[in-house]
Amino acid sequence: MHHHLASTPQTVRFGIFDAAFDPVLTVQSGDSVTFDCVSGGPEVMPSAESWLTIPPALQAIHDAKLDRIGPHILTGPVAIAGAEPGDTLEVRIESVEPNNDWGYCAVRPLAGTIPEDFPDRYVSHIAVDRARGVCKPEWGPQLPLKPFFGTMGVAPPAKYGRLSSREPREHGGNMDNKELGAGATLYLPVWVPGANFSAGDGHGRQGDGEVCVNALEMGLTGTFTFILHKASEVGVATWPRAETPTHWIVMGFNEDLDLAMKQALRGMIDFICARSSLTRVQAYQFCSLAVDFRVTQTVNGEKGVHGMLEKGVLF
Repeated sequence: MHHHLASTPQTVRFGIFDAAFDPVLTVQSGDSVTFDCVSGGPEVMPSAESWLTIPPALQAIHDAKLDRIGPHILTGPVAIAGAEPGDTLEVRIESVEPNNDWGYCAVRPLAGTIPEDFPDRYVSHIAVDRARGVCKPEWGPQLPLKPFFGTMGVAPPAKYGRLSSREPREHGGNMDNKELGAGATLYLPVWVPGANFSAGDGHGRQGDGEVCVNALEMGLTGTFTFILHKASEVGVATWPRAETPTHWIVMGFNEDLDLAMKQALRGMIDFICARSSLTRVQAYQFCSLAVDFRVTQTVNGEKGVHGMLEKGVLF
C-alpha cells in the first residue's frame, strides 16, 4: 500500500528523537510512504518585505510553538508493523523532489567548522527553479540541484531518552550524507518496537563537509519504501549503512574526526570480510587500494566519515 504523510503540528517533532514518541502512522513491510517535509525555524525565515513566501504548512508549525531541542523539523515517526529490536529496516529512497521555490543557507555564532572566523549571523535566501532543477544565490553562480534528506532515522535506544536531532548516532538521524538521494537504500538497526522512522532536514544540494553548518536547506517531498528484515534472517545490525546503484557505503560518526574515520574503516573491513573470502589484513589493504573515504560533515557535534566501495570491484 501507498500512504501519504503531510507535515502538520500533529505529525512533526521539532529537533527531537525519542523512543517514547508514539507513531503518527503504522504501515506494513513493503508499503511506501510519501512524506511532505518542511524546513527551517522562525529565526531563518525571510522578512515580511521579502519576495519569498513562507509555506502555509511551515507557518502552521511555527505558530504551534512546539517543544524544540534541535534544529530540524522531523516528520513522523512512522512505525513498521512487526519490527522489533535487533531487526534491520531497509529504507528504499524512491524519489526526492523540492516542494518549495526557495531555501536558505545560514552561518550562526559558535557553530560551523571555523566559528572563530565567522562570529556573526549571516542568512542567505536562495531562489530555486524546480522546473529547471537549479538554484542561484544572489551572490553566486547557478548550481544544479541534487536533493536528499539530511536527516533520516529510527527511534534511538530508549535508554538515551530525549535526544537533539543535531547529532547522528546508531539510529541514523542527522547523517547529512549527500549520497542518500533518490535511488539509494539506507539500512538502519531497529531499537524499539515498530522502528519508528522519521525524516526531515531537506537539502537541495550540499558539498561534502557541509562546513558552514547548512546546505541548501529547503522543503522536500520524498517517497520511501520500507522493508523489514528480521534478526533471525540477517543477523543483528548495530550501525547504519547504505547502498546506491553504484556503491556500498559504510558510515562512522564521532566527535573526533580521526575516530569517525577509524570507525568507518573498521566497518568497511567488517563488511568486506562478511561478503568475501578476504582476511581482515587483506581487507585492510583492499580498502587502501580501492575504497574512497570521504568527510560527510564536520558540523553536527558527531562528525561523519563515509567509505564508498564501488560495486563489482570485489563483489
